[in-house]
Order: sequence, then C-alpha cells, then structure tokens
Amino acid sequence: MRRTTRTRGSAGRHRTALASALAAALLLGGCGAEAASDAGASGTVTVKRCGEPVAYTTPKRAVAYEGGSADKLFSLGLTDHVHGYVMPPANPPVSDSPWASEYAEVKMLGDDLLNKELVVEARADLVVAGWNSGFKDERGITPEILDKLGIQSFMHTESCFNYPGHPERVTPFEALYTDLRRLGAIFRVEDRAEKVVDGLRKRVEAVRARAPKGDPAPVFLYDSGTDQPFTAGSQVPPNDIIAAAGGRNVFDGLDQRWTQVNWEAVATSEPEVIMILDYGDLPAEKKIDFLRKSPHTRALPAVRKNNFFVLDYNEGISGPRNVDGLEKFAKYLRDLES
Repeated sequence: MRRTTRTRGSAGRHRTALASALAAALLLGGCGAEAASDAGASGTVTVKRCGEPVAYTTPKRAVAYEGGSADKLFSLGLTDHVHGYVMPPANPPVSDSPWASEYAEVKMLGDDLLNKELVVEARADLVVAGWNSGFKDERGITPEILDKLGIQSFMHTESCFNYPGHPERVTPFEALYTDLRRLGAIFRVEDRAEKVVDGLRKRVEAVRARAPKGDPAPVFLYDSGTDQPFTAGSQVPPNDIIAAAGGRNVFDGLDQRWTQVNWEAVATSEPEVIMILDYGDLPAEKKIDFLRKSPHTRALPAVRKNNFFVLDYNEGISGPRNVDGLEKFAKYLRDLES
C-alpha cells in the first residue's frame, strides 16, 4: 500500500510569507483551538498544549518526532521553521512521504527515540511529539522538563486524553484538525491552517457519503504480537478511519490508544476484515502469514476470505496522511461490497 504515489495534501510545497503577529484575541473554530494573542506587547500567543494554556513565541528551530509531527508542520508550509526531525526505526522511509522534498531540506537528527540531549544539542525552540510516545517520563523528556530548559513543546491532541494534570479528549480526526489549527496559531499562519483543515474535512465527508449501507463490517486492526495481539482502541486514528469508511473497529469499546488484547477476544469479534499496520522490521506480509497459520486466527472470517488491508504506519498515526489511508480503506470496503 505505501508504495502508492501520493499527490494529495501538498500544501507544504507552497510557501508564502508568514502572516503578521496577531493584534487582538483570536478564536479559531473547533475543538478548543483557542489562541489569545499578546503579540504586540510580548511577541507571544497563548495556545493550548493538551488542556493547558501555554504562551508561545514563533519557533524558528522546530524539531519533529516521527512522520505525523513533521507532516503536520510541512502541510502548513512551515519548512523554513523546521530545523530537523527524529525518525525511529518503525517509521517508513521519508522518501515515501508526499513531503519528501521538504524532508530533504531539513536535518535528520536521529533514527531512534526522542531524548532531551538531542533537542538541547539541536538548539530546538519547539519540539512536536505525542504524550507517552515522543514525550515520556521514563525517558526523561516531558513538556515540564523542556519548560525548565526554556524549550517550547507541543503535543498531539490525539495523545492528550490521559495526559497528567491537563487531559483533553476529542475524537482522533478532530484532534488532527485541532493540531493543525493550534500549530497555525503558534506559527501565525491561521488562514493557511484553516484551508488545510477545510480540505481534509471535505475529503472525509466525501468518503462518509459513499460508505456502504447496512451493518458496518467488523474490522480488527493488527499491529503486532503473537502471544497477545496489539491493536487500536478508540483513541487513535484507525478507529476513525474504519468508522468513516463504513466499518466498525471491533475494539472501539476500549478507551485506549494502542493497546494489548487477547486472541480469544479477537476470535469472538469475528472480524470480516483485518487491517494490518505496516512498519519497521515486521512487514505486513509476515504479519499476514502469521495470521494465516496461527491456530488463534486461521479460522477467522477475514482470514478465510483473504480480506486483508494494509495501512501504512504514517496513515495510522496522527497526521494529514490519515485521510490518505481513509480514502484507500474506503475504496477497499466498497470493492468488497461490489
């Protein structure tokens, strides 16, 4: 699936001058994307970081962790404000990205997990990542720690539902739109952010309008795991991708992001389709081969019918490519109906 050439969402290729600093309070529509500006006096704009209002100055050396973070910045035309990115091994090659030329203009700072030393050495003035993925107490890099170092941070709203002290809960697609608006406010490109969000919304609604009628097909997302499978709960983009396309995530009742379940629960759910998350050192083909041979899964309806759909990693984590994944999966479901 991820070998397909993508041409959508290329707003990041068209750069215009940044809008001037806001002169008055600004309200951006939707999902709490409020931004109050005091730019004339202090050069800052207050934007929520999860549920916490934070004053931001316009970043000039942003560091992005993983493809979703970088894609959000590039889709807003902010390449000149991005110093570099950190791309862990699970992430597919950036050459596969619709913003490959933008990635080529900035520095690859690391191919492992995000850490404090790396962003300090990069002299970053903003770090964009998710909670419990890029930012994590156990690894010693959190927004609170970076605040003390004078380094700004921004967290994916999709990851905020259990953020300590300042949780925030919205559906994954709404979280994507919120992030684009908030980043638009931080970088003073609000109009551009609204255009990007509007374009994504229209594509999602076009998919919903063509979704198969009747009972939604039960879909199991298989991330990894042999003894116990790792899957998607209700708080990550695949849940919205499946629903908008006309399916039903069999684990949409789990109030989690990426989570572990057991094979008995998978078997009971009787999925008609299995969505494979493709990444890193365990390609989709090997996962499908395991599911065909495992006594836990070989009798599942989806396996017997060979109903496997491969979702690219960067279409499954929060970012503009979620809508690419949605359009492909929606077509897959429509083709199954025909």
